[in-house]
Amino acid sequence: MKFSDDRPIFVQLAEQLKDGIISGAFPEEGQIPSITEYAANYKINPATALKGINILVDAGLLYKKRGVGMFVASGAREVLLAERRERFYQDFIERVVREAKQLGLTSAQLQEMLERGFENVD
Repeated sequence: MKFSDDRPIFVQLAEQLKDGIISGAFPEEGQIPSITEYAANYKINPATALKGINILVDAGLLYKKRGVGMFVASGAREVLLAERRERFYQDFIERVVREAKQLGLTSAQLQEMLERGFENVD
């Protein structure tokens, strides 16, 4: 993973972990790499790795088994999918509907365009 300069590294690490949970790379009740592993693999300070992981711990998506490591909480994937779906609605759907209304499109016409997009876009 390459980190960009526009957001703090710990935030980017937390997002990468979330992506891994959603994709199944880190299954529920499965163990994630240790803070030391993240620090070594990404050449970041262990405190930065801990800060990123703690974002998910604070959200209830990860939990610690004392002496063993960090694990993905049961239900974490569904929580993250629900959050992403709501963000998708707010970031894209509301904007598309506003634009469709400005163009005078009906709900049926917009739905037809969406279906055409599903058929034609990879």
